[in-house]
Amino acid sequence: MKRSEAREHVFKLLYEMQFQQEEDIEELVDTYLENFSEKEVKENDRSFILREVKGVAQTRETLDEEIAGALKGWSLGRLSKVDLAILRLAVYEIHCAEEIPASVSINEAVELAKKYSQSAARAFINGILGSIAPREDEE
Repeated sequence: MKRSEAREHVFKLLYEMQFQQEEDIEELVDTYLENFSEKEVKENDRSFILREVKGVAQTRETLDEEIAGALKGWSLGRLSKVDLAILRLAVYEIHCAEEIPASVSINEAVELAKKYSQSAARAFINGILGSIAPREDEE
């Protein structure tokens, strides 16, 4: 599976986790992949999905603080759950997934917003992530 497809599964899991208190993330990921993945998931894809979901779950408070700090005239509670899941994933990758360039995380987030959110969300998410991500020349 392409990395963008795996990331889309991560997004869906993060979105779902906003509505339930699932304590066993590994079980949640396995159940999701068994029931909702259209094709068989290879172990390296499952590992990526699990790592990303666990990472976001473990750092959610820090991610939310960072996102809230970048919002101008908005509060975290005003964001749609779709946009919040997209932002959490992208901010996690920007700060914690060193092997993924920030520009890739931002682009993938915008693509997820195009597919799952309102049309205005693309520019909004791009702007928030642009203010959070280190500039290429600062890395």
